[in-house]
Amino acid sequence: MWRGVISFGLVSIPVRLYVATESHTAHFRQICAEHMAPIRYKRWCDVGDHEVPYDEIKKGHEVSASSYVVIDDGDLEKLPLATTRTIAISEFVPVAQLPGGLYFKAAYYVEPEELGRKPYHLLQQVLAETSVVALAKVALRDREHLCALQPLGGQLLLNTLHSPDEIRPPNGLASQGGEVKIHPNEVRMAKNLVQTLLQDVFDPGRYRDDYHEALMQLVNAKVEGAEVISAPEPTSGLMNLMDALKTSVAEAKQRRADENEREKAPGKKSSRSRPA
Repeated sequence: MWRGVISFGLVSIPVRLYVATESHTAHFRQICAEHMAPIRYKRWCDVGDHEVPYDEIKKGHEVSASSYVVIDDGDLEKLPLATTRTIAISEFVPVAQLPGGLYFKAAYYVEPEELGRKPYHLLQQVLAETSVVALAKVALRDREHLCALQPLGGQLLLNTLHSPDEIRPPNGLASQGGEVKIHPNEVRMAKNLVQTLLQDVFDPGRYRDDYHEALMQLVNAKVEGAEVISAPEPTSGLMNLMDALKTSVAEAKQRRADENEREKAPGKKSSRSRPA
């Protein structure tokens, strides 16, 4: 979905970007409550009083009331902006300095062109061995983004980042006010719980999207006229923090023991790493 070069000092690496993620969300149609028929929206021109086919719609930038400048894809390609075709690395920062959970937006795989394979893998190796992230800017989807380049499984991954003015400050959140006293025993027990649930390797295969399966069960139940089973209500009562931690550790240890027993069953190979 993008083709250009990574500029690394005087080194240019011709690359292509590919979208690294895809959405599997359930899709619903809007329907009329009376006729149970799909709702259809028309692209309508009020001046000409007619429907407009999608391929005849233009992009217009409003310069004054009822006055527009038409911008097409060819115009966007000719923008006098280096980032439309170049990812110019401006600096490197330690991985720990980039709060990914707050700044990361969209992920793209970076693939080198044949002529760029050696400098591409050189950059990937240097980033991996120095534990730093390369920061740059790139123009994608009608706007310029701050982005980060980092190694991933012998390849390079590009993440677009939220700009600082897009990050909302946490002012007013309950966690911002007052000092909370935590007993050392509570810290010790919480660490014990973390250690019990610790995995050496992140394996996303251990997780699955249960929402779609539950949604299909709901759909099938409605089709068959069966009773719709509701989700259980969350526990409303609050346990003493220390009691809750002790119970959680015991339950986590029991689950770990049960998993170990299943993995030791004949013909069953271990599918996860043991914690340190």
